[in-house]
Amino acid sequence: MTEYAKPIKRRKIKGDAAWGYAFIAVALLVFAMFTLYPVISALIISFQQYKPRGSEFIGFDNYTATFKDSLFWKAVVNTIVYTVLTVPVSLLLSFAVSIMILPLKKKMQTVFKAVYYLPAVASGVALSLVWLWIFDPMPVGIFNKVTSFFGLGTHNWLGSSAYAMFSLVLMAWLSSHGTSIIIYLAALLGIDGSYYEAAELDGASFLQKLWYIVVPCLKPTTLFLLVTGVIGSFQVFQNAYLMTGGGPDNATTMVGLLIFNNAFKYFEFGKAAAQSLVLAAIIALISVIQFKFLGKDVEY
Repeated sequence: MTEYAKPIKRRKIKGDAAWGYAFIAVALLVFAMFTLYPVISALIISFQQYKPRGSEFIGFDNYTATFKDSLFWKAVVNTIVYTVLTVPVSLLLSFAVSIMILPLKKKMQTVFKAVYYLPAVASGVALSLVWLWIFDPMPVGIFNKVTSFFGLGTHNWLGSSAYAMFSLVLMAWLSSHGTSIIIYLAALLGIDGSYYEAAELDGASFLQKLWYIVVPCLKPTTLFLLVTGVIGSFQVFQNAYLMTGGGPDNATTMVGLLIFNNAFKYFEFGKAAAQSLVLAAIIALISVIQFKFLGKDVEY
């Protein structure tokens, strides 16, 4: 007896599943157009001597040139220094501000959250202009007035290789932490009050409750903010571009700024694409290391 193969039944998308795909269709389309397509294009361009017409395939030459470029490695070091100096301090400041806001009434919490988040919605160019005014090298500059008051003299904060990086780091320390503060506050409000009650019964001090209750409960939040903060810091471009232009003597040239210059100043699109993919690989590697060593006992 001959057995016939049964026809394959195709699953039809019906009901809630169809609505689900319909709702994410726009997001998927946006992702495909503005994320997936540019990444694939960058990968293709990185193997080419790119020209508007008739690009030439050159293999790994752009990657070889990148790894041999001393300026690229200087930019990587500058970016690492900037990240190490800014991200931990920013997290600590956000955490401290969140702890101070927590005991306030709901209305006051809302006021402070709005005040701290306001710079996040302001134009980055406008904020940079304000900081350029603060770091004005003339004696009338606000920061120079402060240092002169304490007898430290005046300095060319953005024009000196000794102070330029510190100026960008200080700007990051004192700039918007609104997003981190709001996330930390949400996590703090989610901690079960019974933990504090049990600690008070045992006679725990404020610092003991902070160290043994708050810090462990906020580990997932801290890890999330740390990973996203490092990613954002490695992609920093606007501050260096608007404040110093990467100078003086490339003291503040970050990888993002170097990629921008190679692409839109020197029109070396293939090299810029290769450097952007190398940067993506570095960020991915650092993120994996963070999750591996800092996320062992973190529950989500």
